[in-house]
Amino acid sequence: MKKLLFLNIAMIGMSLQGFAQDKSQGKYQPIPSKKSTIEEVLPPTETAPPADTPPVKEPTVLKINPEELYKNNSFYKPEANVEGIFYRRNQYLGGFVTNSFVSTVRYRDAAFVDGDKIRVYLNDKVIEPEVIMNESFQGFKIDLVKGINKIDFEALNEGSASPNTAEFQVYDDKGAVIESSQWNVGTGYKATIILFKE
Repeated sequence: MKKLLFLNIAMIGMSLQGFAQDKSQGKYQPIPSKKSTIEEVLPPTETAPPADTPPVKEPTVLKINPEELYKNNSFYKPEANVEGIFYRRNQYLGGFVTNSFVSTVRYRDAAFVDGDKIRVYLNDKVIEPEVIMNESFQGFKIDLVKGINKIDFEALNEGSASPNTAEFQVYDDKGAVIESSQWNVGTGYKATIILFKE
C-alpha cells in the first residue's frame, strides 16, 4: 500500500513538471514591469538651530530643608517608619524657581490602578478634596502668586497595594516641564512641591 501511494505521488509530480515553463529553451520572456507612479520620498535634511537661539534653561532649584518644612505637626503627619516600611513619611518633591504666571500640574497612578485617592492643597488650602487616581493623566492649572506656591498631595488611602503611588508632572506656561517624578507615601502623609514665582 505504501509503495502504491509513493508511486501515485511520484506520477503526479512528474506530470506537473511537464506543464512548467522551461527557461533553458530561450522561450522564457519576463514580463516588463510598468513604471511605478509612487516616488520615493526622502526624509527632510536636518538643519542645525540658529546660533543665536539660547539653550533651554534648567529650572533653578530652591534650597529648602524638608525637615523644616515638615515640622508643622498640625498640617503634616509625623514620620512613623518601621523596619521594612519606608513610606510612612512625608516626601519632598523639590522646590523650583519660575517666572511663569500659570502652572499645569498633572498626575496619574504610577504602578497599576488600585484605587489610590488623594487630596490636593495649594498653600495649605484644599483645591481638590478627593481625586481617584487612574491610568490617564488628570490635573489642574494654577495661577502662580509672587513668592511661594506650595502644592501638597495628601494620600487619603493606599489602594489595594501599599503605598499610595503616583507619577506627576509640572509644566510652566510655555509647556516646558519644570519637574517630573513620582511619590510613594502612606495614608495621611503628603508629597510636596514648591514653585517660587520671581
